Amino acid sequence: MKYTNDLTPFDMKQKPSKQYPFLMPLIWGGSYLLTRQFGLKIEHKNMENIKPPFLVIGMHQGFSDYYIGPLSVFPRRAMFVSDMEGFEAFGKWLYRGLGCIGKRRYVSDIMVIKNIKYALSSGQSVFVYPESRHSNVGTTSYIPKNMGKLCKMLKVPVVVLTEHGSYLANPFWDEEHTRKVPIRATLTCIYNEEELQKASSSEIQAKIESMLTYDEYEYQRTNKIKIDYKKRAEGLHKPLFYCPVCKTKYHMISKDDYLSCTKCESKWNMSVYGELIHQGDEKKIHIPDWYEKERQLVISEPVDRSFNVNIEALPNEKGFVKMGTGRLTLDEEQFTLEFDDKKYEKIIFRHEIRESVQTEYNYKGQGMCIVLSTRDCCYYIYSKDENFNPTELQFIGEHLFKKSLEKKK
Repeated sequence: MKYTNDLTPFDMKQKPSKQYPFLMPLIWGGSYLLTRQFGLKIEHKNMENIKPPFLVIGMHQGFSDYYIGPLSVFPRRAMFVSDMEGFEAFGKWLYRGLGCIGKRRYVSDIMVIKNIKYALSSGQSVFVYPESRHSNVGTTSYIPKNMGKLCKMLKVPVVVLTEHGSYLANPFWDEEHTRKVPIRATLTCIYNEEELQKASSSEIQAKIESMLTYDEYEYQRTNKIKIDYKKRAEGLHKPLFYCPVCKTKYHMISKDDYLSCTKCESKWNMSVYGELIHQGDEKKIHIPDWYEKERQLVISEPVDRSFNVNIEALPNEKGFVKMGTGRLTLDEEQFTLEFDDKKYEKIIFRHEIRESVQTEYNYKGQGMCIVLSTRDCCYYIYSKDENFNPTELQFIGEHLFKKSLEKKK
């Protein structure tokens, strides 16, 4: 993690570069080695007569997605729409050489569309990951409602990359520890150019959303995929922060294969097949059901809240800028970020233009944070306040975005 004082915005207008040919053996070789432990198998459907360039819409379950993508189109090259973190981690020259197109999460930027069109016009297929995040609990995240329109505008074949096992191997709440899980992926052409021309934007949107729908814990249970890692539940309290028994927040903890509430002392064991079993009555809870139930509880509560925060900015590939402490407030209309250092002006992030909130459960070992971005900068916002939970703020942000859409109808 590099630090700098340079707040110059990343140049999004710079045209993307094709993957450097001399890097391709390293990309494919590295991807193969990093997925070998999972016995990765990739199936191709309806791809026989599909030639580049095409648009690949990929699931974004977990960390292994970055290696599955290049292997799925081997021996062809492709480009990838990627968040700014990769440019900071690898450097601009190398990350561009890997074929990456810069984007800030949950920020609309016409330059990203222009760069995708440029890459396609250069004969390069392009990967996009519309969920824009690793899955919190092994289910589909919000899919932007403009994907059908994007496909119609780009006028190239539309291909979907689906997978099973990527989340289970590296759950977002404990990506530091890998589980040995078989990963299966499928690359499917859902529209060739002729079919795309005949389909409506709404039909394309519905098909994409259907293809990207998944529930990895149901998949694990159905296929009897055994995960006997001793500490398989550690970290699960980060997305599951709301006790379903005493209906209180921020008292959940996890250790080894257990999840428990420190207030009412309820306890659940995580089985080797991913089920939560309540101690006492042996009732089973499906993890995504718990997650969606707490979403409904959160959005029924008052929105207004405030946090003491520590702020770091990522404006470009050169590194993070420490911006000190401040205050993050949330109301029905927006997030507001104010800095204790008065040389920085407060920033407003309106819900109506942000379909979700980027969550991080232990970003580079620094703990939980959320990321709110403008077109020029990403702001990493940490807090030690007891009531600061990234998943809760994500739920609220998504709910208020949907409410804003309904108001416009």
